[in-house]
Parts: sequence; C-alpha cells; structure tokens
Amino acid sequence: MKLGALTAALFVSTSSALAQHAHTLDGPVETGQAQFAAIAEVVTALRDDPKTDWTEVNIKALHDHLVDMDNVTAKAMVERQINGLQITFSITGDDVVEGSIRRMVLAHSPMLQKATDWSVAAEKQSGGALMKVNVQSKDALDRVAGLGFFGLLTIGAHHQQHHLMIAKGRSPH
Repeated sequence: MKLGALTAALFVSTSSALAQHAHTLDGPVETGQAQFAAIAEVVTALRDDPKTDWTEVNIKALHDHLVDMDNVTAKAMVERQINGLQITFSITGDDVVEGSIRRMVLAHSPMLQKATDWSVAAEKQSGGALMKVNVQSKDALDRVAGLGFFGLLTIGAHHQQHHLMIAKGRSPH
C-alpha cells in the first residue's frame, strides 16, 4: 500500500512539474492537424539545413502525398484473401481514392519487400490496386494477417525521410 501511495505521489509530482514546464515554453507546441504538422516538421528541417536547394523544394508534392495517405487510410476499402502462404489485399475506393490507392500501393510494395523477407507484388485493378504478399512460414503469414494492409503500410519507418525527399523535389522511391 505504501508503494502505491508513493508511486501515486511521484506521478502527481512529476505530472505537475511537466505541466508547469510545458507552460513555460514560448507558446503552444502542437502544430495542429497531422498533415499540417508533417509539413511543418519538414519545413523546419529544410529551413535548418543550410544546404537546402530552395529551387528544388516542392511542398505541394508533399501535401499531395499526405492527401493520398489520408485518402487511403481513411477512405479505402480492403478485402483480404489467404491462399496457402500468400495473402492478397484488394484495396478499392471511389474515383478520387482510386488514384491515391494506386500511388500508395504501387510505391510502397517494393519498399515493404526491401524491409522484410517477404515477396511483395502490386498491380492496378479496377477501383484501386492489389497487393500480394508471399511469406515462407505460418508464423510470417499470421504476422501479415494480423498487421493487415494498413499495418503493412507502416513497416520500414521510412516515412519521415520519404516526406523530406518529396519536399526536396527528389524521388523517394
């Protein structure tokens, strides 16, 4: 019981100190909506880099990519089919989302394959794209099935660097 009270007191004290520290900053820290925050983060990195070639910077391309990410994660429909050690994801959406799906799936599939020991292929289909993931074991199949399409998109922790390259006007793929 004493340990619980001590832990609670320490938590309250630490939380209070952190809250006070947060209020001593020059202003709010949160930049707002996620797309805006990602753009703000990249703009800060570009401004802080004396080697930035401003003639190549293309923040609109980054914005367009972030819209694609939002369209796919928020509006795409995904169906999954398992056949042996292969999982096929059928990703579809309306006319606007279809283009976003194709750009995201076709670009991300080779990156997913590089980051894993899976064979990953993507192709266009009516309304979007197909992503086929072939694995070597039941454990890997369970992992891919558990992650699902949206979880697979996060593999590789490449997105921050990817966004910076897009903003610098370079091909990220």
